[in-house]
Amino acid sequence: MPNRRVLCAILFAVGCLGSIEAQEAPIPQLSPGSVRKPAPMSRGSMTPAPPQSVALSVPRGAPLQVALDQEIRVKRVGQSVHARIVEPVYAFDRLVVPVGSQVTGQITKIGAISRGKRTIAALDADFTPERKVEVSFNDLALPDQRHFQLQTSVTPGSGQVIRFVAAAERTERKGVKDAVSEKTKQAKEQAKQEWDNAMKQLKTPGRMHRLKRYVEAQLPVHAQYIPVGTVYFAELNAPLDFGTELMTPQIASSIGAPLPLGSVVHARLITPLTSATSQKGEAVEAVISQPLLDGDHHLILPQGSRLTGTVSQVQPAHRLKKNGLLRIKFQELIQPDGIQEKVEATLEGVQSGKDANVKLDSEGGAEATTPKTRYLTTAVSLTLAAASVSSGGSDVDNGVAHTRANTGAQVAGGVNGFKLLGMALGLAVHSRALGYTMGAYGAGMSVYSGFFARGHEVVFPKNTAMEIGIGRRQEGTAGTASRTSAAAGVARN
Repeated sequence: MPNRRVLCAILFAVGCLGSIEAQEAPIPQLSPGSVRKPAPMSRGSMTPAPPQSVALSVPRGAPLQVALDQEIRVKRVGQSVHARIVEPVYAFDRLVVPVGSQVTGQITKIGAISRGKRTIAALDADFTPERKVEVSFNDLALPDQRHFQLQTSVTPGSGQVIRFVAAAERTERKGVKDAVSEKTKQAKEQAKQEWDNAMKQLKTPGRMHRLKRYVEAQLPVHAQYIPVGTVYFAELNAPLDFGTELMTPQIASSIGAPLPLGSVVHARLITPLTSATSQKGEAVEAVISQPLLDGDHHLILPQGSRLTGTVSQVQPAHRLKKNGLLRIKFQELIQPDGIQEKVEATLEGVQSGKDANVKLDSEGGAEATTPKTRYLTTAVSLTLAAASVSSGGSDVDNGVAHTRANTGAQVAGGVNGFKLLGMALGLAVHSRALGYTMGAYGAGMSVYSGFFARGHEVVFPKNTAMEIGIGRRQEGTAGTASRTSAAAGVARN
């Protein structure tokens, strides 16, 4: 009897243990970016934990990169604006807004012009100086005919024609580094190709159209146009919801896997930077705008992961055309669930204003450059100035010498100094002194602006698109501690 009681007690204890194991707490709710393993099967059941869902939402503050696909002649507030998405938008690992999606909006404000600016423009034969135009976008149409109402605010600093600038190639030793450099090079070429393909849908006008607009802009009175290809960053004031997707154990297990060699991620700058005011050591943050997949199309980094770093070198522009320099260094990768890792990352490509003349060196440093056209413009200006002082004919009347003005010289000086207004004065006022005075003024201003004025600054507005190469993850106690702490914090929730 005692033996039977002992046996029953043992069986009861084993049953209770099995029950406890079978009722083990499920894996904590999986946040996007988690690196946890798939949920284990319980001993009492061969059925894995059910897949979890992830919200596919583009959050408030996320930018839509749109470019005008029609030239706009600025007329009034409320005038319609039509554009297309030129950079894809992702939610977690899903493409939700493809390139080519249509966006419509309107002009919301046409800025006033100060009296001083109007006077200076008039002296330069421009009686309709350019006004600042503000726009907003309120409707998104996807290729599948779905429409979304938008509430947006355009980021300051956007509203210009931009181009993709790739970093200079590195000189590496053969071997692993050589293979990494080749993969990075391919990623940069692919990014540039994607940008070129996105811009091709805009049907940019040809040279004759651009020449026509340039000639019109030189007239004393002319219309104001916003050209095709002008890019705006339209930040969402309200989120866009695209439903949910299932987070399978396979997807969960691939997140946080080792980064492939030569990985390049698409990111967007959160911290606006400029070589004029940024300080060395200033914090910098960027958000990954497109998910990173491995060679088997497994998700490694979801959209929304962040990169943090600092300004490692900065040099503002100075006079004598010394241009600005800006170098940033990303040091930490933070996934959406807060897990942090130390990284080594460099800037491999950036979208910059077409007129900004920015170039990247092999280490990702950005430097403004002076266009070589300054030599041509200065040469033309000096030629016109020389023509303005050419001697006119002279004769003698009763022993008094009279100088006849050279009309061509006067016109040359006038054009050099004050464009069409100067030309008109040169034709109307027969004065050699006026001609070469305006010619000298034009030549002096050209030489000053081309060689002695302050150089250009490097300017990266908020939401500037970047290609960032992540060479390797550093294994260290700090990174391991951060990972362990984050995982422990999730487990407690």
